[in-house]
Amino acid sequence: MIVHLLRFGFWDEATDADRAAVLALMKRTAAVESVSFSSVGQNLGDGADGFTHAYCVGIEDLDALERYMHDPVHLDGDPQIIPHLAKIAIGPDVSDDTDPELRDKIMALNAAKVAKYPEWARLMESVPEVRIF
Repeated sequence: MIVHLLRFGFWDEATDADRAAVLALMKRTAAVESVSFSSVGQNLGDGADGFTHAYCVGIEDLDALERYMHDPVHLDGDPQIIPHLAKIAIGPDVSDDTDPELRDKIMALNAAKVAKYPEWARLMESVPEVRIF
C-alpha cells in the first residue's frame, strides 16, 4: 500500500464556495477506482504553517498509482483545484512495500506524467509554495 499525503492552503481570496468546490473535487478524485481509501478535509497539524487542509489516499501498488495519476477524473479535477491553492506540501508518503527502490519508481511515474502532460507541470509551477518531502 502506498499512502499519498497532500497538505495545502488556499489563497486568502478563495471564497467559502471556492473552498467547498475544491474539497468536493478532491473527494471525487479520491473516489476513483484505483484508490483503496481516502480522507479529505481539515489539516490537524499546526496551522501556523498555513496548511489548513489535507488530502490523503491509499493506493494498493505501483500499477494502481499509475492508473490514479492518469485517471480522467484526476486529470479533469486538477485544473479546477490547483488555481485556488497558495501552497502545497507533498508527502511524506509512506508504504508497507519494502522495495528499496519504491521512491525512485514513484518519482519515475511522476516524471512520465509531467512529460505526457506538460500543461499539468505548468499548472503546478503556478503554485507559489510547493514543498516535497
